[in-house]
Amino acid sequence: MSTAPGFVPVALPAAGKPGPKLKAIEVNFFYGSFQALHGISLDIEANCITALIGPSGCGKSTFLRNFNRINETIRNARWEGTVLLDNQDVRSLDVTSLRRRVGMVFQRPNPFPKSIFDNVAYGLRINGLASRSELRDRVEHSLKRAALWEEVKDKLHESAYALSGGQQQRLCIARALAVDPEVLLLDEPCSALDPVATAKIEELMFSLKDQCTLVIVTHNMQQAARVADFTGFFLLGRLIEYDRTDKIFKNPSRRETEEYITGRFG
Repeated sequence: MSTAPGFVPVALPAAGKPGPKLKAIEVNFFYGSFQALHGISLDIEANCITALIGPSGCGKSTFLRNFNRINETIRNARWEGTVLLDNQDVRSLDVTSLRRRVGMVFQRPNPFPKSIFDNVAYGLRINGLASRSELRDRVEHSLKRAALWEEVKDKLHESAYALSGGQQQRLCIARALAVDPEVLLLDEPCSALDPVATAKIEELMFSLKDQCTLVIVTHNMQQAARVADFTGFFLLGRLIEYDRTDKIFKNPSRRETEEYITGRFG
């Protein structure tokens, strides 16, 4: 659904899918007196990849960060409306528990100044999710899920900073996956990576969607077209159009969407 004037809602989800994992209802967001989001309503389908596209500053990342309440750490920021995770208001959930269930990977790789092993083990340790005897198996499993195990299995106790940029980003994904999140938010995860590393991250996203729900913010429209099941187009803090990705790219309903996708602006 969308809040853009004149928009006709599209029937979602796709046949055979279990329904929305996340739901935003009339979400407004303010940085002080500046309104960054205007009445965003959107369903995120379970076990799908949803891409959010649009020009810089249009509200994509701001919207994404409401799902695990990271925006609440910003001084003088506030939001209105409702965000649901499995039909539970995220504001009613303990924030630590919420961020375990809804993990996040940021634009630039941000490994901790620790070993590869300790980066992945960090969330397991602080949340008491694995005993000492279980820890190595859980770390190995997470690195395998992130398609990184074969590249690092012989240097687990070396610094994470010794990895390439693409490997560091997959390490950050492994760190997020270690606590078995139900949702993984990815904010421009490939913007600092070369094409080879980007392809590996995209392959990883495909492999993960049977295990969790993924939401990706990207400026790369080709990436959205390649990986996403659903795509939402944002402009000036508003959701202009949201539909199945092939529909968005081949036959958009809104003129603004068509103009952005064909490169007339943005």
